[in-house]
Formats: sequence, structure tokens, C-alpha cells
Amino acid sequence: MKMELFLSLNLESGGLKVLAPQMSTFADGSRPMELAIKLVQLLLGKLSLGFISNACLEELSIIVAAIARQFAVLHNAFKFEALHILSAIFSSELSASLHEALRVMPNGIWSDNLRIGITAILQNRVAPAEKLHALILAESAVSIMGENWLINQVNSPDAKEPVPADRCLLLVLESSRVEIAVLLNDMAYLKYEASNSSSSNVDSILSKQRTLAIAFSLIEKIIRLVANMGADEGELIDENTFTKVIHGLNETISVVLEYLQDAKEHGEKKGDDLLASVRVVGSYLAETPDACKEKVQELLPFMLSIEGNDEPSPFFSVCFLLPMLCQTTMKTGGCQVLASFGGDKAVVECLIKMIDAHSNKVEDTDSIFLACDTIMNLLLKKEKVPLSLKEPIYVNLLRTLACWAENSNDPTVTMMASSICSLILDHSSEEALLGYPNFNRSDLHSLCRLVVKSLASNEMDMVDEARADLDLQEIISSGFSRWSHRFPYIKGTVERELGPQT
Repeated sequence: MKMELFLSLNLESGGLKVLAPQMSTFADGSRPMELAIKLVQLLLGKLSLGFISNACLEELSIIVAAIARQFAVLHNAFKFEALHILSAIFSSELSASLHEALRVMPNGIWSDNLRIGITAILQNRVAPAEKLHALILAESAVSIMGENWLINQVNSPDAKEPVPADRCLLLVLESSRVEIAVLLNDMAYLKYEASNSSSSNVDSILSKQRTLAIAFSLIEKIIRLVANMGADEGELIDENTFTKVIHGLNETISVVLEYLQDAKEHGEKKGDDLLASVRVVGSYLAETPDACKEKVQELLPFMLSIEGNDEPSPFFSVCFLLPMLCQTTMKTGGCQVLASFGGDKAVVECLIKMIDAHSNKVEDTDSIFLACDTIMNLLLKKEKVPLSLKEPIYVNLLRTLACWAENSNDPTVTMMASSICSLILDHSSEEALLGYPNFNRSDLHSLCRLVVKSLASNEMDMVDEARADLDLQEIISSGFSRWSHRFPYIKGTVERELGPQT
């Protein structure tokens, strides 16, 4: 208790404010530096990090930079002391606030020092726990500095030869792959084969899930790095490294798919670890939709049914797979696979939830349009794809799309919503729609206003360049000519306001 009081008074009297600038003046590996690191370690161990965050976040970022320097240059036990302190800080509740403080520091030398230290840990024979600490630092550094941090070339002061720019990337990838393989294997054993489900097993699974989240996050960041390389003009890494990265990612995704297969066979579809697995698979398939094609098709119904621990129904699993589904449904075969098990309804339900959640917002519409494009792909191939468009969920989609467009000034929203509605109305009538308990005259009026608005739109406002290959106006107008005789109210309103449509 006396120690806590002493350290608290130390902070309140500006202890960190005094210590922070002094640490940057101490010689590397000197006795004063060792004592300063010990003091920081005591402070972190005895006091709330939240208190430190509120009191002197700027000073803590300076201290992090000073300790990162020691992590890079030292080759003794204090290198590991620095590793452990940095890992504790970046794993704490103040991590997000600290990220911003480090991001705005005048230079990024602290992140270069982290890379040097992380590379040294991962390329040497150290205990698995030390490598995990290094991965925690790598994940934080990439979150702060961006994916290119993995391939920036910085040499340590005592390096005899230049360190290859891809060294850190390959080490982080390989270490993350090993962690994922070991963790998933351990978790599968504890969940499905262990003789009892004691509290120790539950605690062990939760601990492994937290570690898995770090490794998964790094894999996703490497996937984004590779994707950005395809968009950049210059080559950031050579072809040989690129091939190694793709091979490593393929192997990791295969391991994750096997874990999902195991969960499917044991009838388990709820869990944050399963949802995280779908997320990392979805991130990879967004860039390479045909990867592991047969296994993905086999597991697709299961993946779309996975729920997080706190989810009442699948939602995020569908969101994570939308980029892949949007691409695969551009072909008839992909549409047939999705529709064969009712996957179209999962996408429709997801779209309805997203629109309801974001009806009053203008941001975060990418996933909504991915779902719209996926549904559009399915509807345009409905002659070859078994869709049950008369089911209530499609009627709910009509109501939702009409409301979405009514609350938006974006012409793209109007045209996309009207195009999907037009294709659905091909398979219904005014009388049939009003026969559904959840569809009334007010909904019909909203749908009518959407059709009128889209038919009246100037062709220059119809679609953005990203959807120039879809002639949405043609879909709407040709659809109207096919089904208008079955919707007398909509037809009468259109002709009254816009004149006869030809």
C-alpha cells in the first residue's frame, strides 16, 4: 500500500513529466537508463494505466519512444525488459489514445526502432512468449503507421550489412502463421476432445482467442498490404517475396478453413473465434475470390450461418463475405452456388439490417452497395438461378429499398434501389403485394414514388462511374414496360406525372 501511495504521489507531483524528457538524454544501456526503465515498470505494475493516460499521455508517448530505442540497440536482458514494458503498454486500455499521440510525434524514429527490435526477436531462437510480445508490438505499429511499415528499410546502428526491406514482413507473416496453426489446433482440442469442460479450459480458450485476434489482425494487414501493392505503380517488394507471401497466406487460410470445417462437423456455429475466422477468410477472398474454391463452396452455407457470441442471428459473417460474394456472383456459376442453399436470403436479410441501421447516416455505405450489387447479380441471372422472389423477405426488401431511397438525395441510391425493385416486381402484382400482412397502401405509395423518381431522373445523374457497366435506367424502364399492367396504381401515377412510357 505504501508503494502505491508513493507512486501515486510521484505521478501527481509530475514524476512522469520529469522522467520523460530525461530518458531521451540518457546513454543507451547506461545505469540511469536501466533505473528509468525499472521505474516505468513499477509505475505500470502498481497504478491504473487509465490514470496515467489522463494525467500525462504526451509524456508516456515520449517514454515509449525512449524505450523503443533501447529495444532496438540493446543485446542483453534489458532488451526483453523493454519488450515486455512496450507490450504491456500497447495491450492496455490506453492503447487507442496512445496510438494517436505516437502518430503525431514529429518523427517516426520510434517506429523504426520497434521494427529493428521486433525483427531481432523474431529471427532469433527465443521463447514463444517473447515472439508473441513482438507480434503485439508489430500489430500496434502497423495500426499506427500503416501497412507499409512492414517493408520500410531501416538498419540497426550496429548492422554490418543492409537489412532486406522485406525481412520484417516475412518474419511477421511466418510467426503469425505459426501462432494461428498452433492456437487453432489447441482450441479445437480443448473444445471438442478434452475430457472435461472445466473452468480452466474455458479460461485457456479465452486466452488463446485473445492471442488469435493479434495474429489474425496481422494477417489481415498483410492482405491489405498485398492488395495495395497491386494498385501501386512501383514495386515495393520483388516477385520472389510476393510469391512467398501469397503462398504463406494460402496456407494460413487453408488452416483456418479446416478449423471451420471442424466446427461444422461438431455442430458449433456460435463463437467470436469462428466469426474472426470468417473475417480473415473474407478479407483474403475479397482479393482472391477463387482461392480454395472447392473448400470455400463446401463451407459457404456454414460460414454464412456463423454468429458472434453476442449476436442473435448471423450478420457480421455475411458482411465479411460480401466482397467475395459480389465478385463470384458476377458469373452464373457463383449465383447458382449461393442460391442453391438459400444464401440469397442471407444477403437480403443482411442488406435490410444495414439499411435500417444506417438509414439516417451518409457514411459507411460500401457494404450496402456490395450487398446491392450481389442481389442485382442474382436477379439479372434469375432465369438460370433458382430464386424464390415471392417469399416475404423479398417483399420486406421492397419496403426497405423504397424507404432508403426516399431518405437519400444520392441519385445512385435511387437508381440502385429502383433497379432491384423493378426486377423483383417482375414476379409479383399489386394485388399480390397488398395481400402480404407487412405490405400496405403506404408502402405501395413509397414504391410508386421511387419508380416515378427514377424514371424522371436525368441520365447524367443515374449512375456513378463505378457502376457505368450497369445500365440501370434500362433495367428500370424495360422492367416498367413488362410489369406496369399488373400495378395499375403505379402505372397511373407514372403516366399522370411523366406521361405515357414507351
